[in-house]
Amino acid sequence: MSGLVLKLGPRERVLINGAVIENGDRRSRLSIVTPNAHILRLRDAIHPEEARTPVRRICYAAQLILTGDVVPEDARPQLLRNIEELSRILTDPDSRKLLTSATDAVLDGQYYQSLKALRSLIPREDRLFAATRQ
Repeated sequence: MSGLVLKLGPRERVLINGAVIENGDRRSRLSIVTPNAHILRLRDAIHPEEARTPVRRICYAAQLILTGDVVPEDARPQLLRNIEELSRILTDPDSRKLLTSATDAVLDGQYYQSLKALRSLIPREDRLFAATRQ
């Protein structure tokens, strides 16, 4: 059987095609066999009011594609432009590697992988903002 396998912890929630699904009291596995289903773990979700920084805004844009709230073909060019703009600011090797991974994932239509790479930049962004406040 091919498709996506979700491993969910107790009481973990996931959004599948607009429906919030909550796991029971034990760990479980779900096999999603429908191609192009819109899936997002809610623990990975960024709420609109949290999208106040450049990285979080880009993560939110990728998330909207994952949830099916925007059409991937319409959002892809802007998402790629935003990642490119971010790559002009975050120039260290680790950030560049994550941004390249995010770009490659978007180009391959793998938006969850792109979101995952972009979310890895949030702690770095938080440190940069904290350093500028001091």
